[in-house]
Amino acid sequence: MKRHGVARWGLVPVAAVAGIAWIAPGEASAQPSERNIAAGRRLYHQKADCQSCHGWSGDGVKMDNQAPDGANLRESALDREQLVFVIKCGLPGREMPAFDRLAYTDDRCLGRTRRDLQRMGLRLPEPGATLQNREVERLVDFLLAKVVGQGEMNRARCIDFWGEEVSVCDTLP
Repeated sequence: MKRHGVARWGLVPVAAVAGIAWIAPGEASAQPSERNIAAGRRLYHQKADCQSCHGWSGDGVKMDNQAPDGANLRESALDREQLVFVIKCGLPGREMPAFDRLAYTDDRCLGRTRRDLQRMGLRLPEPGATLQNREVERLVDFLLAKVVGQGEMNRARCIDFWGEEVSVCDTLP
């Protein structure tokens, strides 16, 4: 039986994703500052270590062969609310960890707890670190500005991605 219009991610109900109110009023429409984007870039590459699964540029070419295969975020069509939700709650059964330390301790994520996920036979990997709400917002600022929907990486996008010319950009067309 299909539950609540299950999205292509598996468990994530479309209504739940659209109804999440973790973004402060007005914050979603404000343009992120370069400072916030740079903070998000650091989170992507360091604390959250998103590059292990999603690749240094978010193209799904992972940096760690033992890490799960991450989605190609450069081709993603997720909006801000959906990205915040997925980062905070992960994707049970899909190897995407939940970066909210309280995810699945109560019903904030999909209306389910860890016990519910276990009963359903769904695994939720532990993240290397958890993120505070403001860190999730900065990470999403970066993803929306430099990764999501940006298409295949090329030299110009690489320089924009890093905010400066770096040697890895020299290998791109």
